[in-house]
Amino acid sequence: MLEPKHLDDLAHRLAGSLPKGLQVLQEDLGRNLRAALEAGLGRLDLVTREEFDVQAAVLARTRAKVERLEAEVARLERELGLGAPAGE
Repeated sequence: MLEPKHLDDLAHRLAGSLPKGLQVLQEDLGRNLRAALEAGLGRLDLVTREEFDVQAAVLARTRAKVERLEAEVARLERELGLGAPAGE
């Protein structure tokens, strides 16, 4: 989830980009935009960067293990003469 500081910054930038006539209401709009952003992002199924990095590392290790196991199975099949026919 986004940190509160990032939400505040995003809401402030959105409110600041409004036409001059609406900027009079900037503080109120900023609060409302922040609340709307928080509610909208809260409904999303998001993970933190740390959680994403942990899962990416797990996936990389799993892929490496699968590749090692595939190579081992191919080697054992060759030793047993169970390799795929030459036409495949």
